[in-house]
Amino acid sequence: MLARQDTTKPYFTSLLFIFNISGRSFLTIAVANGLFLLLWVFSQLVVRGGNRRLMQDIDCGGLCNQRCSLHSRPNVCTRACGTCCVRCKCVPPGTSGNREVCGTCYTDMTTHGNKTKCP
Repeated sequence: MLARQDTTKPYFTSLLFIFNISGRSFLTIAVANGLFLLLWVFSQLVVRGGNRRLMQDIDCGGLCNQRCSLHSRPNVCTRACGTCCVRCKCVPPGTSGNREVCGTCYTDMTTHGNKTKCP
């Protein structure tokens, strides 16, 4: 039925089939195009994989425990690290330093006293 490999054609054909009952068109071209775009976005985000997310979750607890293992106050360090991890979705490698690996979100976060928050 399809002569060429056009990925948009099946969606458009199904839209026409759904909304064209007994020869009477209930949608204008603009509304059909809007629905097509909505269905395409839905198929890209949901249909391909229910677990697909824009940013993957990371194990903040485990990474922060490792990061703060040698800290002089590990409980305070782990709590601050957990906050930074949840907000920035990153924990730097190693037990100290390397903060620039996580970008400005991690390096620019400060406490109320204007000290760096993230260990």
